[in-house]
Amino acid sequence: MASRRPLPQPDETTAAYWAAARDGRLVLQRCRDCERVQFYPRALCSHCLSDDLDWIEATGEGEVHSYTTVHRALMPGFEDAVPYVVALIELDEGVRLLSRLVGCAPEAVSVGLRVRAVFETLSEDVAIPNFQPLEDDGRDA
Repeated sequence: MASRRPLPQPDETTAAYWAAARDGRLVLQRCRDCERVQFYPRALCSHCLSDDLDWIEATGEGEVHSYTTVHRALMPGFEDAVPYVVALIELDEGVRLLSRLVGCAPEAVSVGLRVRAVFETLSEDVAIPNFQPLEDDGRDA
């Protein structure tokens, strides 16, 4: 299964992140010196600049902090997906990441919506995290 979408190109810093995603796990970096968790993967801690970083498994849950609905595909491979939602997700671990929100209509999305990571396989070697609403997001309707 070959994707028409652009695929990530793992490097020394991001290889562990993409390997975990391929296995259906969301991992984050944690600094061994100051204990801060960070996302996106990088060579140094964004807080104390230590290079003593480790990987931790995230819960994969969080909430929508902000979002937008894309109505026109701006890149190849997304033509069949429009309209789709790109959301800024605040993970329970305290970091934020941008991702596609799947499994719900764009008009059903709101700030504060509880979501969890689900992985979309794009090739034999690449899976990416998307997010979908939790069955019961804990809010009153």
